[in-house]
Amino acid sequence: MNTPFHNIDRRILSAADKAMELVKDKFCEIDDIQDYNTQKMLYAFQNAGISESHFSTSTGYGFDDRGRDALDKIYATVFDAEDALVRYNFVCGTHALTVALFGMLRPSDTMLSVVGTPYDTLQSVIGLSGDYSGSLKDFGIIYDEVKLTPQGKPDYKAIEQAITPDLKMVYIQRSRGYDLRPSLLIDEIAKIAEIAKKKAPNAIVMLDNCYGEFVEKIQPLAVGVDIMAGSLIKNPGGGIAPTGGYIAGKKDLVEQCAYRLTTPGIGKEQGATLGVNRELFLGAFNAPHATGEALKTAVFAAALFELLGFDTTPGYSEKRGDIIQLLKLGSNEALVAFCGGIQKGGAVDSFVVPEASDMPGYADKVVMAAGAFTLGSTIELSADAPLREPYAVWMQGGLNFHSARVGVLLAAQSMLDKGLLSF
Repeated sequence: MNTPFHNIDRRILSAADKAMELVKDKFCEIDDIQDYNTQKMLYAFQNAGISESHFSTSTGYGFDDRGRDALDKIYATVFDAEDALVRYNFVCGTHALTVALFGMLRPSDTMLSVVGTPYDTLQSVIGLSGDYSGSLKDFGIIYDEVKLTPQGKPDYKAIEQAITPDLKMVYIQRSRGYDLRPSLLIDEIAKIAEIAKKKAPNAIVMLDNCYGEFVEKIQPLAVGVDIMAGSLIKNPGGGIAPTGGYIAGKKDLVEQCAYRLTTPGIGKEQGATLGVNRELFLGAFNAPHATGEALKTAVFAAALFELLGFDTTPGYSEKRGDIIQLLKLGSNEALVAFCGGIQKGGAVDSFVVPEASDMPGYADKVVMAAGAFTLGSTIELSADAPLREPYAVWMQGGLNFHSARVGVLLAAQSMLDKGLLSF
């Protein structure tokens, strides 16, 4: 492997060549998924009859915004949903999830998380951490959870025991968050949904789908999930959407969420798009391909760091439920060095040196690297880690594999320069 514009140690390059040999078959699998999901996205655009007129802006109330309505239709088609709510004014994935939770849950309802405790930022929404006014707990909504097995897998027997006929919501988080457990595969999501529908036919099965969009061919809504939500600066925005989020699923549930986002009675009928339609459409169209490039980056990083002697999850040859690659690096110093190298590999802010700091919604100091065109975009190459045991870094993204691979090599080089990598 040649890196004519970056100074990478020959030993790292030799390991990288070996890694590329190891991942050939996996890359072919990813190409197949990219091809399928890109064709489906193309069909969705054609089915919605997209034209230049859909990219025009609206202001004020946003009445009769054809682009806004057509984008909802595209997302509904590619996600096998009855309806979708795609808006730039979802400030993050957690916001989209929060709107969905408050849209569907009422006082005295129970939300049962069946794969352990949700991601850090959602814990304050539920009322599990902090003391924030307006949490689900404040509104009398009950939270319960089912722990994972010691292997980090769904405990199906415990899930079945915990679900009662009057349960309002079964909540599933697809991605691992800042956890060591594997991300969920579509088969596992389907099994949870099957148990839920058997034990509580009227319960809402909700999925946090962040990082999981377009990673597999089959969509969660096709296997029993009722509603799901995510962020447009992750997979479904394709690295082009400047902000936003989505909610997709059954029509009546999406309507309830829309009433929470705006007002009861208005729902999806208002909301100016202020000139972002073109980017949201283009981002959606690019999303399946960008997700595949991120998957290739993750697989390569796993193979390289396994060869360098580190534990990784998932392993390079394992099936994946999201774009996140976890690397166990062993120390705070290694985390910071790795993130420093990833930052050097960015097209934007490559000169910036990441430092660990306090961040809203997180209990520990966090170090983050992201040389991104869109601030915080994790479909672009990025890495972050809380400074706590087991000193693992979570890496994700890569708009194209060729540039993202350089970032991974620079991360290894940064560790070598600091004496944290040995051969």
